Amino acid sequence: MNAPIAPRRAASRVCLTQWDEAVVTQTARDLKAETGGASLALVFVSPDFRSHLKEFIEILQVDGHAKQVVGCSADGFIGVGQEDEDVSGFSVLFLNLPDDGIGTWVIDEHFQIPRDRPAEGGWLVLGNPLRLNAQALLEDMNRIYPGVPLYGGLATGGWDAGNLFTFHHDAGLVDSAGVAIHFPRLVLQGIVSQGCQPIGEPYTITQVDKDVVLGVGGRRAYDVLVETYENLPEDDQKVAKGNIMAGLAASEYRDDFQRGDFLVRNIIGGDPKTGALKIGALPRVGQTIQFQLREKDAADEDLRVRSEALRMREGVPLAMLCFSCGGRGQGLFGVPNHDAGILQDTFGEVPVAGFFCNGEFGPVAGVNFLHGYTAAVAVIY
Repeated sequence: MNAPIAPRRAASRVCLTQWDEAVVTQTARDLKAETGGASLALVFVSPDFRSHLKEFIEILQVDGHAKQVVGCSADGFIGVGQEDEDVSGFSVLFLNLPDDGIGTWVIDEHFQIPRDRPAEGGWLVLGNPLRLNAQALLEDMNRIYPGVPLYGGLATGGWDAGNLFTFHHDAGLVDSAGVAIHFPRLVLQGIVSQGCQPIGEPYTITQVDKDVVLGVGGRRAYDVLVETYENLPEDDQKVAKGNIMAGLAASEYRDDFQRGDFLVRNIIGGDPKTGALKIGALPRVGQTIQFQLREKDAADEDLRVRSEALRMREGVPLAMLCFSCGGRGQGLFGVPNHDAGILQDTFGEVPVAGFFCNGEFGPVAGVNFLHGYTAAVAVIY
């Protein structure tokens, strides 16, 4: 007879504390009691844990029976219905996935994207924003593993280089670009909520110079932006200043563009004399562009709609990892626990870990990108 397949288990915790060996040890033991140990522990820690990382990893391995431990620095944590900003402590997720073949790597000068992994499952990447060339990595990942989703985020902790780090159970503290994780046999779904609503009409880009859009629909790009703003209702105009962004169609294979069909990027500046708009991307002639309004109601609705759609389609997951932009949280919504609260309302008491990021990874129209102002949620089934 074949041996029965061991069940997959998950558990998470958020602990708000400065370094305390007893707290870490008890947390590891509690997580082990719930899961039987971990194939992988994903951990996000405040920068003041840096000098204790070796001990921290050892406790998770010895007392928690965690085989692999990876993570990064963070200055805010996300758990089940819980968000805590500018605090000391950690957020941790234990995943016990028997025989799943999880692979982990340090992204440094010797890192080569593994080419022998199955072209399925999903990837997580945790990066150091001062060291990781995210654009180059994503281009390679999209080419080598087309259509395989990649989620994650860039570490936070201030802009002191010593407060931004990733770590790995084999290497300990990693002063390199980051860490990568591949789940070859895991169903990895996700939510990428860019928190914007389209405004105005979609147009075709007709003239561009690198990251500067000169022509839109045969008109000056700046003039189209001004017209779009002036056509907004008065209440929207009040919140639009500084909050209008450029949405670039991720795929042109759409008859009707909707929210979520666009890769949202900052408008860095505009020149009323030349009619040019400088944006944080490299658009191309023929690509569809539609301006986007970033504000809290749109961000709230977008995350709720996407979460509910996934819940209806796939059911309740095993666990979730939430990578939310540091520009969200109470600063955007004016209330605590916003993104975590929506996930809890939609999916129930599912284990969740995560942190507030300097940039978030997630797919749009099947292609992986680095985002800003986004909640990217890796949902594990």
